[in-house]
Amino acid sequence: MSEDVQQLNLFEFAAEPSQPAGPVLNGMYYERSTDMFVSFVLGRRHYQEPAKGCPHMKEWQERIKREKAI
Repeated sequence: MSEDVQQLNLFEFAAEPSQPAGPVLNGMYYERSTDMFVSFVLGRRHYQEPAKGCPHMKEWQERIKREKAI
C-alpha cells in the first residue's frame, strides 16, 4: 500500500453556504427586456405575466414599472 494517503474533511465546505453576488430578489418586478411582470422568491423566478393585458390596477402597474424595473 501507498504511504501518502490523505484524509479529506467532508464538512469543511458545508460550514457556510456561498453568498450570491448581488441582492436576492423578493417580490414582484417589471422586466424591461421581456415587458413582463415577474415574481421572484428568494432570488428565483417564480411567476410571470405579460404587461399587456395585465389584470392588475393601472396605478399598481405604473408604480412597479417606475420603482422596481430590472
